[in-house]
Amino acid sequence: MSSRVVSRCIASAGRRQKCIYTAKRHYNSGTRSPDAPRGATSSATTNYEPAVARPNSRPHTSNPRPKTKSKTPARDNERNTDDPENSIATISRRIEIRGTTPLAGSASQHTNKGQPPLIENGVLYVLDRGDHVKVPGRWVRDICPCPQCRNQDTAQRQINVFQADSSKTRVASADMSEWPIHVKVKFEDGHETTVKGDVILGRRSYPSARAREGIVEIKPWTSSISENPPSVEYETIQAGPGMAVLMQKIRTHGFAFVDNMPATPEATQALLETIGPIRNTHYGGFYDFTSDLSSKDTAYTSEALEPHTDNTYFTEPAGLQALHLLSHTDGSGGESSLVDGFAAAEQLFKENNGSYLRLSMTGVYAHASGNEGISIQPSQAFPTFTHSEQYNKLIQVRWNNADRAGVATPWPHLDRWYDAAGKFDSILNNEKNQYWFQLKPGRMLLFDNWRCLHGRSAFTGKRRMCGGYIGRDDYVSRFRTTNLSKEELEASTVTG
Repeated sequence: MSSRVVSRCIASAGRRQKCIYTAKRHYNSGTRSPDAPRGATSSATTNYEPAVARPNSRPHTSNPRPKTKSKTPARDNERNTDDPENSIATISRRIEIRGTTPLAGSASQHTNKGQPPLIENGVLYVLDRGDHVKVPGRWVRDICPCPQCRNQDTAQRQINVFQADSSKTRVASADMSEWPIHVKVKFEDGHETTVKGDVILGRRSYPSARAREGIVEIKPWTSSISENPPSVEYETIQAGPGMAVLMQKIRTHGFAFVDNMPATPEATQALLETIGPIRNTHYGGFYDFTSDLSSKDTAYTSEALEPHTDNTYFTEPAGLQALHLLSHTDGSGGESSLVDGFAAAEQLFKENNGSYLRLSMTGVYAHASGNEGISIQPSQAFPTFTHSEQYNKLIQVRWNNADRAGVATPWPHLDRWYDAAGKFDSILNNEKNQYWFQLKPGRMLLFDNWRCLHGRSAFTGKRRMCGGYIGRDDYVSRFRTTNLSKEELEASTVTG
């Protein structure tokens, strides 16, 4: 097996920058992995290591280096020279970051009013990116919302277009007279359905992709957010409308405080469960603890903690985390800190694009090993920065220096990874990027564990803390159901 990764950055007019990194795996039994000792062969080794280019440099050439008999160490930018034509299959992953930021902007930047579909010889066509393309009849029947095709209580599909007679999926006629409200479609078997115009236009639109993933305009922040941190009154959440505001603030800023709530574990747990089910881990579910090292993790001590995200040792880290200080007696210290991981990543993107790409493509393992009978590592090595493959923007930062295990990169690239990681670490630990505050009873902190890094200064005395984790899908589901209309949910959920 051989592997090849191409990475390049192209700077264009108006400071518009397009960064592309493509990972390819070539399966070809009997070929040697570039990371394996000479004479060894492999059929399933993957190297997701980018060849880094600076924004103003020329794109890397794809010409292979000539083979020599020199025994000098391999260079960082040396590439595999196997002929891809010999491959049985090629798997490619390509992520493009357009513009000057990897962060999601406002939905108004991407609108598509569209033109009405056309019907010609029984075939429905829709305008997509300047061209009229066929709308498969199977897709129209697949999304039919009628009681015969979709369960009205569960929104689950009740027709299988893969097994249906072809007459059930061939369009016989279409009435566009009420466009853009909807299109009425009749199939050859006589079945009729009404497809909303927004569903057709939204299938490939940026707003639809945002709604599916719960994406909002990111508002990056630094230490100055201490002047007006996002917060919501507990009473408004209990009354109802405050939950939508709370979810919106967390999606936008990455965190929010809930003020003036009862300083009890019962109230804390109840509030969390209104967002979603509390995630159970090897630490338990809802946690209520002191610094007694009852669980073998530095969070259960009085030591200082560097900025980090939790659960990097899980394949899917928790999406939302809550911390509520119930009491602190006979001591002092223990200030908490937050760092906007997205803002830090954006800073690295602008200051050293090559380092950003390296951390986006190099997988890193993590581990949880302190408790007896526990040795947890994720299913694979994940990069520090993860991007949505639908809209090519940053969606997750994974960073925990204490829990980091192996770095999945060849020896020649390891120093480069440490250089890139060191630059990111320096940004995270810059006091200008850190928001320090003191937790207090009655003020609960909720933050997005896929975005915000949290830390703590050392303390003395006895502190009692409670809180819990909520899965990201559950947390984003709560955001969607409280901030999107029924029509927006339907257009971004059951329509493929």
